Amino acid sequence: MKKPELLIPASSLEVLKTAVLFGADAVYIGGEAFGLRAKAKNFSHEDMKEGIAFAHARNVRVHVTANILAHNGDLAGAEKYFEELRELSPDALIIADPGMFMLAKRICPEIDIHISTQANNTNYMTYRFWHELGAKRVVCARELSLKEIREIRENIPADMEMESFIHGSMCISYSGRCLLSSFLAGRDANQGACTHPCRWKYAVMEESRPGEYFPVYENERGTYIFNSKDLCMIEHIPELIAAGIDSFKIEGRMKTALYVAAVARTYRRAIDDYLESEEKYRANMGWYKEEIAKSVHRQFTTGFYFGKPDENTQIYNSSTYVNEYVYLGIIEEVSKERGARIEQKNKFCTGDEIEIMKPDGQNIAVRVLSLTTQEGEEVESAPHPRQVLWVKLSRPGEKFDLLRVKKKTQ
Repeated sequence: MKKPELLIPASSLEVLKTAVLFGADAVYIGGEAFGLRAKAKNFSHEDMKEGIAFAHARNVRVHVTANILAHNGDLAGAEKYFEELRELSPDALIIADPGMFMLAKRICPEIDIHISTQANNTNYMTYRFWHELGAKRVVCARELSLKEIREIRENIPADMEMESFIHGSMCISYSGRCLLSSFLAGRDANQGACTHPCRWKYAVMEESRPGEYFPVYENERGTYIFNSKDLCMIEHIPELIAAGIDSFKIEGRMKTALYVAAVARTYRRAIDDYLESEEKYRANMGWYKEEIAKSVHRQFTTGFYFGKPDENTQIYNSSTYVNEYVYLGIIEEVSKERGARIEQKNKFCTGDEIEIMKPDGQNIAVRVLSLTTQEGEEVESAPHPRQVLWVKLSRPGEKFDLLRVKKKTQ
């Protein structure tokens, strides 16, 4: 049985390191241009160089997105960008636009090219087309069922890889080519600037009665155009492997290190457990579901994998996330005298009960014994965002452990 790749998103160097340490076989990242997450932190040239070196030292691959639908004015900059990437030697480029594909193939012939889900890859002839042009991998359109994916696998060359999203947010335009943001906010989703208008609240106005707004209610047939639940396939690892998918992709290039750590280590354990034995995978299902629910999400669905979505795949009463835990920081250094050094992400206090997340799956409850600033001043809490602190805990943590705290119920 072939082991699938676990492909994890990273919005920054910190998140890349978290993904690598918490179980990724590969990570995908974006540079400062030409990717579809313009509002993500993304990677500078130097951060990308460091991130690729960090990943490669641990036998983890790095894929770089360049999957905008390019306009004429983008091409000269894209050529220069690919020349820079050639020097950095990532393992693959993720591309949707044929013009960008031609540039990348000419400038970076030694780097694999993966065809983005943005290219709407819905049939095996499309896969053959890209294979003949030299693409190594194609990312499945999100509209595909497992039955269709199996049929594609059976009708494409054995050396062509298939990648498919198995977890994360779903776009209203499922493969991502949405025009709402451009029309309503002047920001083009296909150029990486989506404002997520599919999450806004809407009302209806009849043209002869301006100013009278009528809320959109559901009836027994549903009003389920907007606001999909999140995709989650943690209960269906066997079916995904049986379909011949080579790479299991997690959505979330805007997400925090806490999200990435929780999702990466859960899917890592689920995949490894199943490959060891299906009995072990089934026995640990409760742990997977409990841990995956601790990541930020909007309730879960299986998307198109088992048929077309219906009203049960949408959320009607809220566009907010379920978010049970608060991210505090990552341990960057450990000192016997001073404790653990972190850059604080959210406020916490001396005496708080928090949790250490470890890459091996352990969650260790600890108490915060003291907080000390870089200058050596003891404080009760950390009042400044991104403040560097030394934290003494009731049990010591290790470098790269992640700290989180469960939200207090109101």
